[in-house]
Amino acid sequence: DAGAVRFDYATLTLATLKLLGDAHLNNNTIRLTRDLPVPTSASGRALYAAPVRLLAGFSTSFAFTVTTLNRGSVGGGLAFVVAPDAASVGDGGAFLGLDPAADVAVEFDTLMDLQFGDVNGNHVGVDLGSMVSVAVADLDLAGVELTSGRTVYAWIEYAPGKAMDVFVSYSSKRPPAPVLSATVDLAGYVKEQAFVGFSASTQGSTEIHAIEWWSFSTPSPPSPAPSKPPPVSAAAPPPARVLDPTLPSTPQLPGITPPATVSAPPTSSVATAPAISVARNNAKTPHHPPPQGAVAGAATAGAVVAASFAGFALWALARRAKARKRDAVAVATKRDNVASAAAMARSPREFSYKELSAATRGFDASRVIGNGAFGVVYKGIVPDTGAMVAVKRCTNANADGAQARAEFLSELSIIAGLRHRNLLRLQGWCYEKGEILLVYDYMRNGSLDRTLFDASSPALPWRHRHEILAGVASALAYLHHECDRRVIHRDVKSSNVMLDESYRARLGDFGLARQAEHGASPDATAAAGTMGYLAPEYMLTGRATEATDVFSFGALVLEVACGRRPIGTEGRCNNLVEWVWSLHGEARVLDAVDPRLGGDYDEGEMRRVLLVGLACSSPEPDRRPGMRAVVQMLSGEADPPFVPAARPSMSFSANHQLLLSLQDSVSDYNALGLNLSDEDSSSDSLSSSSLTSTLRKGGHDIGFSSTAGGDAR
Repeated sequence: DAGAVRFDYATLTLATLKLLGDAHLNNNTIRLTRDLPVPTSASGRALYAAPVRLLAGFSTSFAFTVTTLNRGSVGGGLAFVVAPDAASVGDGGAFLGLDPAADVAVEFDTLMDLQFGDVNGNHVGVDLGSMVSVAVADLDLAGVELTSGRTVYAWIEYAPGKAMDVFVSYSSKRPPAPVLSATVDLAGYVKEQAFVGFSASTQGSTEIHAIEWWSFSTPSPPSPAPSKPPPVSAAAPPPARVLDPTLPSTPQLPGITPPATVSAPPTSSVATAPAISVARNNAKTPHHPPPQGAVAGAATAGAVVAASFAGFALWALARRAKARKRDAVAVATKRDNVASAAAMARSPREFSYKELSAATRGFDASRVIGNGAFGVVYKGIVPDTGAMVAVKRCTNANADGAQARAEFLSELSIIAGLRHRNLLRLQGWCYEKGEILLVYDYMRNGSLDRTLFDASSPALPWRHRHEILAGVASALAYLHHECDRRVIHRDVKSSNVMLDESYRARLGDFGLARQAEHGASPDATAAAGTMGYLAPEYMLTGRATEATDVFSFGALVLEVACGRRPIGTEGRCNNLVEWVWSLHGEARVLDAVDPRLGGDYDEGEMRRVLLVGLACSSPEPDRRPGMRAVVQMLSGEADPPFVPAARPSMSFSANHQLLLSLQDSVSDYNALGLNLSDEDSSSDSLSSSSLTSTLRKGGHDIGFSSTAGGDAR
């Protein structure tokens, strides 16, 4: 639905998440406050990056933890927030990072603040443009302690004009009754579109606030009633009709005579011409020669009419020429926008917007078959050929033309030049009406994640799973090693693997892909991709390499073999890689296999696949195999990799270049805690004194040695 918004934690990406203040990512959770041993008063905020319509109602659920590094050092809390913008964060301390005058929030407060009328230091409240809650519930009565360190589950339901219900529990199953129900109308406090997310603060404390799961949805708008055509006045002329000459002639209705000519635009010449009446009856009348004055008048009128028609003809020609020129300029502008990509896209053809709109029934919601990071995918039937296609309609094309064009050029220029049996083929493209549309082969079995996790269908057999992994590995080996220019996909995940009628894998969605010369170091950018598939060094530095794709592939391998998502679902926040590695350390890695397979697999082959998945998921980029080696391992042409029983930690030598790359990271550079002087930062290496800092990032201990080129710890 165009008007409905639905997402959950498993589908959130760094492109759809806005982190403000102290908010950062850690071990596949969203940390809203810093992991600091010294008590502070700070704040952080994490918002869904696009505004949503809330006044028609919404439903959200999330799991969170509130822990503290020092026992008794509590204070602050977190809140589900509805904010007017995604650019600011409120004060720390008792304000929970909220803007009291602008935000609407459901607060989970951990310290009693008398100035705001708090009932205690363990309550939930509804805040409407004020820190003084309009409704409060004591969580002691619900048996929930916010600062216990246990995972707390919350559900918020809002229906306009009715109530806002808040449910809280230690269980992932929603309780039958809410702990708080408040009659509120957000229309007086929230604009038509607002941003949703979470806010938290410390209050002279060491509290850590982490979001472990989040889902959010708004209802679909009601279908508009079909508009009735306006009544036609009896005096009005009948509407124009275009008749098909191949059809039988339609009998003329009595009393209505079609006009003999089409009126031209009125001019002063026509206005001064004498009226000419034409007899339309069939009765014979006596013929009388017209007088000379009448002849002269008729001649003058004829000249005036002829001049009028000549003027009209010139006017029409000039207007047509002007329209042609305007259209030519518009077409040239459009061609310029996509010239570089279109030159490469000789095989894919250009579709018209009209064709694709007809193919998807006007982009009807019933034709939606998927949602990607950059757009909605529709099933379409091309009118001329009857061929089924998948039409990707890029999002935010009108909101940010430059960004939309960049995404369009990125995907088109990359895919158009690629040819591999395991890559999704691009059939064509369209750039009209501010819309960016890409047309792909239609895959009858949809995406891998839907097939893998569809509880209503039989489990995907191991034979198909193994072939799918081998196909994706082959596609990545082609992108990394066999193209003229290396292609780094940057968003390898199960929802981007499509399956044809024979369950052959087709890797698609190149909206995040980047090209680079072989051997060249890619530029650092803001890390982009999907949580659970992101390599730790990529989250740290923003530099995508073949090794970061290999890490994502490792997460995919374990997901397919184990039948579990990389970050869990429905409140299950286990890290899949860590779980499988722990089983490997206990010499029972086969316990991780998807139980839905019922043991129907070759144990040697399964063990090989799991070891490949773990090797690709190593925190150390240099220890990950290349994709060519992975292809050989999966096929049995090469021995399985050696995987240590204990998962290695990630270490870097902290030279000047690394510190510069950290400045490009999505995380705040200040998280390092390195207070470098101007002299230090301008030199080629750090001071020779032993300066070390440990950054907790993505669940890994990352050690930094102060000496450039020194040994990594």
